[in-house]
Amino acid sequence: MTLPDGPKNPRFVQLIQWIADPLTYMDVSAKKYGEIFTTRWGNLQPFVMIHNPQAIQEMLNSKALEAPGDINGILKPLLGEQSMIVISGEKHKRQRQLLMPPFHGERMRNYAQQICDITRDVASKWTVDRPFVARTAMQEITMRVILQVVFGLDEGPRLQQLSPLLASIIDTTGSPLRSSMLFLPWMQQDWGAWSPWGRMKQQQRKIQQLMDAEIAERRQQPDSNRTDILSLMMAARDENGEPMTNEELRDELMTLLFAGHETTATALAWAFYWIHSLPSVRQKLLQELDSLGENPDPMDISRLPYLSAVCQETLRIYPVGMLTFPRVVREPVELMGHQLEPGTVVFGSIYLTHRREDLYPEPLQFKPERFLERQFSPYEYLPFGGGSRRCIGLALAQLEMKLVLATILRDFDLVLAEKKPVQAKRRGVTLGPGGGVRMALLGRRMRQSKPEPVVSGV
Repeated sequence: MTLPDGPKNPRFVQLIQWIADPLTYMDVSAKKYGEIFTTRWGNLQPFVMIHNPQAIQEMLNSKALEAPGDINGILKPLLGEQSMIVISGEKHKRQRQLLMPPFHGERMRNYAQQICDITRDVASKWTVDRPFVARTAMQEITMRVILQVVFGLDEGPRLQQLSPLLASIIDTTGSPLRSSMLFLPWMQQDWGAWSPWGRMKQQQRKIQQLMDAEIAERRQQPDSNRTDILSLMMAARDENGEPMTNEELRDELMTLLFAGHETTATALAWAFYWIHSLPSVRQKLLQELDSLGENPDPMDISRLPYLSAVCQETLRIYPVGMLTFPRVVREPVELMGHQLEPGTVVFGSIYLTHRREDLYPEPLQFKPERFLERQFSPYEYLPFGGGSRRCIGLALAQLEMKLVLATILRDFDLVLAEKKPVQAKRRGVTLGPGGGVRMALLGRRMRQSKPEPVVSGV
């Protein structure tokens, strides 16, 4: 089998490039090798990367390719053996079916007011004379959303213990250097608190103990009135009438934490950066938000077209997840003129697809209007991945992003605290703004009232 052409640097050099500066690696490779190329990262097997929408559609829908969870083995130490991201086949299908109901329909309305209340509470503590880092502030909001909306923890000692532990374990892979632990097995040495890996494993064990205690308590004292996602997960039954095990519940909670906390906070930090870098975007967005008047229904906010477009463009220009879930060829298949044999691993590059000039003219420019002017297919715009591995929490993530932005922008005047452009940097397996976007609070915002209607003939 002859794989598509790709970078010629030594394998270990490519791995370091991929860890340290993934965007330059992809940009340079795409410019030189086109819409399909082969990457070679250290001791990992070669990966074929594509960014052609038709090829991505074929990859996601072809029966010749599968999406096995074991290929994401590097995430097991973080998420656990039973996480939906690392399991496959019928087991994955069962878990997905059990997890779908809490993230759809009327459930979203229940969560919307909680998101707004949490956002107001966090923002109310900001002071005019103290600049802050947007991503850190957004992490506080999204952590509380996870703990209250997902875990169902509003108060008590367990919440107080879990919150700093979860924040710490997420920050374990918060830089390219620390992210190296996931890619380099020799760094995964448990020497207790003296080693980064050992510290992470200690924190993980404490988190598991606290989660197990919470699950056990809920099982002993079930409450049918609870609407948090953990309670709904515990109440769910598969087609054989079986519930999720404690280990499955715990690992899925960790998955939702990593997939729904860091990613949403990062996207929000980017959104604040773009909105406050471009006065015309901010002005147009504030006019739309003010048009709803006082105390709007959160679900009305979530349906605002320009707000939705701003969120979509934020996730286009720097998608938090750079790649689709990997697919593995199970039977010979042709992709973009290349015959791929069984065992070949294929990724879709979300980042490169979102930067195609034929789809997104002036792709480096932040232009929310492009999402008002045309519809993009799920293979042209895919910030949450696609196919059977599409992010299960996308509806909650989109709702949270819109409501946090709207709640803060309606009530607070913010400015960027530094003038230099923010660059994207790796954070674990995701992409975030370097430095986190420093901002400053100018004060409370006076909302514009709706203009008086003009009466003809007066």
